[in-house]
Order: sequence, then structure tokens, then C-alpha cells
Amino acid sequence: MSEPSPTACFAQTYAEARRKFVVAASNAGLPVDSVLHPGGGRFGEPLALDVVRDGPASAGRLLVVSSGCHGVEGFGGSGVQVALLGDAAVREAAHAAGVALLHLHALNPHGFSWWRRVTEDGVDLNRNFHDFTQPLPANNAYDPLAALLLPPTWPPAVDNETRLFSYAAEHGERAFQQAVSGGQYRHPQGLFYGGHAPTWSHRTLRSLLRQHGSACRHLAWIDLHTGLGPSGHGEKILACREDAETRERAGRWWGDDVTSIYDGSSTSAPLSGLIWQAAYEECPQARYTGITLEYGTVPALDVLAALRADHWMHLHPHPHPQAAAAQRASIQRRMRDAFYADTDDWKARVVAQGIQAVRQAIDGLGRDGD
Repeated sequence: MSEPSPTACFAQTYAEARRKFVVAASNAGLPVDSVLHPGGGRFGEPLALDVVRDGPASAGRLLVVSSGCHGVEGFGGSGVQVALLGDAAVREAAHAAGVALLHLHALNPHGFSWWRRVTEDGVDLNRNFHDFTQPLPANNAYDPLAALLLPPTWPPAVDNETRLFSYAAEHGERAFQQAVSGGQYRHPQGLFYGGHAPTWSHRTLRSLLRQHGSACRHLAWIDLHTGLGPSGHGEKILACREDAETRERAGRWWGDDVTSIYDGSSTSAPLSGLIWQAAYEECPQARYTGITLEYGTVPALDVLAALRADHWMHLHPHPHPQAAAAQRASIQRRMRDAFYADTDDWKARVVAQGIQAVRQAIDGLGRDGD
């Protein structure tokens, strides 16, 4: 069977993306294990975190590939996963190296379906991995920006934007990015809210890591994201502990261009409550190495504007139904466009870099494994 073209791997809705993933798994002769979400989708469709394992349960080397941590970002990641399932050469290379591939499709299916970045709880899943019996991190810099980021009206008044971006002018763009996106735990309706308890997606992911990772000695993870950096470029951001041995190993596998939130080389600010921490906690017997593969889409301020509009829409229903419907549709489309560049060139570049990163991880696991 011929491999699908890159553009054919992508979808226009969550339901279509899920169908393509399931069909690709079926064509590869692989079963799909679906963990059903308790909520419903935007068009009434069922939601699920779909799991495909390509390799024996006893494999000592496991490579996880995940999509949709941030909901709407799943359009890009799902396309990569569909392409990987249809790539016989990649699958054969994994089998030959003794590497089992574990695809986790739509970690946050609610956000994927509803074109939101957050979960059904309004939580940023990649800020939600904390021990909630302990005090949560304080992001004091977010507090004075909270009301400015989500003003009473949309579009925001000129004075509101002047006050908001004066912070960036005074403190610098990097400090502004850190304040807004680093993660906050005091404003449940605000941006990048990390929650006060594990979400459904958090709990489900931990269970799947325990189920599929208990036998492995070497664990790698590529978590697919979109929305930061130059359009179509996949930045390889270290998604594991910043010790010298792990950093060296990640660079040896994926190249010298692996970046880090810890040393300022990444387009991402330092973040709290990161998802990859679960790998250490649920698979403590394994040596773990991981990256976030972050594909750029549109300029950062456009992404921020889309996020602000989306959160505002869920805070402020419009008093005029017809105007509200038009505004809602515009805001929703802006969200999808901010995280999914629906062009053939972007899709081809995303797939090519995703396949390359997976091949590199397979080679690395095969070389470095016992």
C-alpha cells in the first residue's frame, strides 16, 4: 500500500482527524484502544483519547508520539501521526531496532473538537502536572495583567492595549512572555491557567503511561505542538530534566539545534507544571529522553490575540444573538488559524520534520539501549 501524501493526512475537524487516525491504524493492521471522554464534541461527536501501540508489550524501548495536548494544536500533530502510521519504512525501522511506537491521539480531545487550547475545565494541560497537595507556584507578574488580557469588551479599547503592552516596553518582551504564558494558578478563567486538580486528560495520560511503559527500560517521547516560532519550522525543545547526561543524549539523537527553556535558547518561556514530568513519575525504571516538537504558525502577537479573544468569548456572551453568532464564528476560526496553517507547504514541512524526529529517536533508542 502506498504512503498517503502529506496533505491527505490532515483534517478540517476533530471528527475527521480521528477518522483518519483510526483508518490509518486499521490499514497498518493495528488495533485502536479508545479511552472515551465524558463530554461531547462541538458537533455532538464522541470524544476520546485514541491509543495505538505498534510493538510488543514486552519491548524494552518505547517511543511515545502524542498530539493535541493543547486541543486545537492537534490538527498539526494528528497529521504527523497519520503519516507515521502509513510510513512502512519508519515502522520497519522501529521493529528492527526493538522499539515499540505508542501513538496517543488527542490528549485533550475537548479542546481539539471545540477549537480551544484548554481542556473542558478551562485548564492548560501543559501547566497541570503538579502535586496538588503542595503549594502551587506563584506567578505574581500575571496578576496586574489579568484584567487587561481579558477586558470587558472585544476588540479591546485602545487604552487597554496601550496599558497592556506598556508592560512589555517597560520589562522587555521576554519578561512579558514569561508573565503571560509561564503558567498561573490564581485566575481560573484566565490564560495559561494550570488548575487546582488533575484534569481528565492528566489522569488518563498517567494511566496510559503506567499501562504501556511499565516494561520499558528506555523511554522516549515526542510531544507535537504548534503556535510558536517561524511558520513551518519545528523547534526541538528539550522536554526532560536539564542534567548534563540527558541534554547530551538529546543533542546526540536530535542534533545540536535542540533548544531549552532553561537556558533561554527556546522560543518558549520557562513553564511550570509540564506534562513530561509524568514520564519520570509513572515510569521510574526507565531512562527517559524527550522533546516537544513545536511548529510555528503565525506571529506570536497574533497567537496571543487569538487566545485572548477565545477566552473573552467564553467570559462575555454578547447581548445581541445575531452579532454574537458572527463574532463567535470569527473568533473560533481565528483560533484554528493561529494553531493550524492550512496550506500544502506547511503540512508537507510538518510531516517531513515529524518523520525525521521519529527516525532520529528510533536510531537513538536502538543505539543507546541495552
